[in-house]
Amino acid sequence: MQVYDTANRLAQEIRESEEYKAYKKLKDEIHNNPEKKQKVEEFEKLRYEIQLMAYTGEEKNEEKTKKLEEMYATLIENKDIKEYFDLEVKFNVMIADINKIIAEAIKDVL
Repeated sequence: MQVYDTANRLAQEIRESEEYKAYKKLKDEIHNNPEKKQKVEEFEKLRYEIQLMAYTGEEKNEEKTKKLEEMYATLIENKDIKEYFDLEVKFNVMIADINKIIAEAIKDVL
């Protein structure tokens, strides 16, 4: 059961990390502002659609891609939203690094 204890400690350390705290704080602020929340959600929905198309092998939709780029350019003009996206990337890099460390440790049995 020690591995579960370690996993729980890791989860707690993630929640206590600066990356998590800063990202969560700004995410909550964005989501408590209806206008910013709507803009970010529209962007994330379109980004998800484009990612899904890529994963399923659908042909790249230039119109949607251009719209996504335009939305991003407009969104990052807002200081809070730009910081939110930056913190999202920083947090996701941390999580990806953790996953990579775990995957490397068990690669011989996968």
